[in-house]
Amino acid sequence: MNRRKELIEQYKEIKIEAGVYQIRNLVNGKILIESSSNLKSLNGRKIELQLGTSRHRTLQADWTAQGEDAFVFEVLEVLKPNDNPFVSVKDELKVLLEQWIEKLQPFDERGYNSPPKK
Repeated sequence: MNRRKELIEQYKEIKIEAGVYQIRNLVNGKILIESSSNLKSLNGRKIELQLGTSRHRTLQADWTAQGEDAFVFEVLEVLKPNDNPFVSVKDELKVLLEQWIEKLQPFDERGYNSPPKK
């Protein structure tokens, strides 16, 4: 029973990092930029692509045609902790994601993100 309590405590101490990441196609250079409140869970995105259930149709089509080895998952920026109780992680992630999308412009031939609506 002590081992179980020890494992539970270890699990609670695991630092969860939020941030922005990209999925980059090594063949054509296209990227998809997204955010996650838990960057350690990016395997879930990979599993979606492996199962053919990604909501990004163009990315899914390229993944299916070119294979898993043609893609890399890269963390672009980890969200820095904020001591302000009035600012949510969700809001901070949204701002960070918008900054990266503005910087990299991953639209049309450059990426898999949808262009912003005007």
